[in-house]
Amino acid sequence: MADQIQKIVTGLPDLKDVTGVCTVAEGRAAQGDAAFVADLGIALARAHGAGGQMWQYRSVFDHLLRLLATTTGPENVAQALRLVSSAEVASTKLDRYTASLLASSHEATDLAAAFTGRASEELRACLVHELVLRGVVVEETPGIAGWATSPHWSHHPLGWLPLTLSDMERTADLPSYSIRGSGHSMPYGPSEGREPAVISSARVPSAEETTTQASATAMAKAVANWAEESNGRIEARVFDFAEPLDARLVPGALLTLGLECLGGVGRKTAPSVAVRPPAQAWRVLFAAASTGGAYNSGSYGAYGRLAAWQSLAALAGSPEGATAGEAEARVRDCVWHGFGADTKWFEQVAWDIGLAALAPDRRRLAVLAATDTD
Repeated sequence: MADQIQKIVTGLPDLKDVTGVCTVAEGRAAQGDAAFVADLGIALARAHGAGGQMWQYRSVFDHLLRLLATTTGPENVAQALRLVSSAEVASTKLDRYTASLLASSHEATDLAAAFTGRASEELRACLVHELVLRGVVVEETPGIAGWATSPHWSHHPLGWLPLTLSDMERTADLPSYSIRGSGHSMPYGPSEGREPAVISSARVPSAEETTTQASATAMAKAVANWAEESNGRIEARVFDFAEPLDARLVPGALLTLGLECLGGVGRKTAPSVAVRPPAQAWRVLFAAASTGGAYNSGSYGAYGRLAAWQSLAALAGSPEGATAGEAEARVRDCVWHGFGADTKWFEQVAWDIGLAALAPDRRRLAVLAATDTD
């Protein structure tokens, strides 16, 4: 086995097609030799660097990890954990990706090995919430419950999230993985919220912009990856009205605020604005955070869940230090609108988001718009 692995490692840089290497690994896995797959991945990382500058390395390593992480059976789980926990490849980003792969493909009882064997705290934390998103009651799952309910990881960023799903989260669009790739739906884009806006003739109260850098950053958490890792643009702003704003006036109010995303709106480019349930707002933000934009893969399920709630909480005006339950209550008390327009700001490809949250006192309107393109 060592000779075969060494031959593959040595010849990898010269390959113009890595299909043969992947076929060898699949054959060994089919024979029950998951250890060979993990050993090959570790050897490749040791020889060519976990940074993966070579396309051959990136392609083969991802295939090896997917092969182990998406093939059922406890031995495949064990070897996937050994591969990503090895010193040659271990990284926070890889832990998040691996947790998503494992949770999508294995029974929770088989994944208990991650909480008793060799796995990083980051991978465990992500795996807990990837499982929660898939409806697993982690607090009652043998081998996982002890770690998941232990106070020792309460300091972790994901520790803010509850271990049970809110009703709002049950519509989460989760990816499906296979050895060959992955797929997911996209609950946003040019078709989102295309009902014609009803612009009331009633007077819109005067408004003052109160956006701070901190509030803009917090509201944009779910879509930040679009701008940081792809071609995205983001507009996140907060406005306080002199008088309570009737929810029916939100479409008209959006046109008075000087939003860049609605610049140029007129008779030929009338905006579309419609009331949306908070669950729809969460679903859109979760998809943006977890699966990414045009040129990136997002933060995966666990951190996608966190970012979606951070954006929702900030849009709703939830106070800093609020618990997840308090933030959710605030979100539910707001009136949510989805909006869009055929303007030059929105790319009109597949990644367009427009959300507006009217606070419970009806004096605060928070707006988040994001767009990305390939």
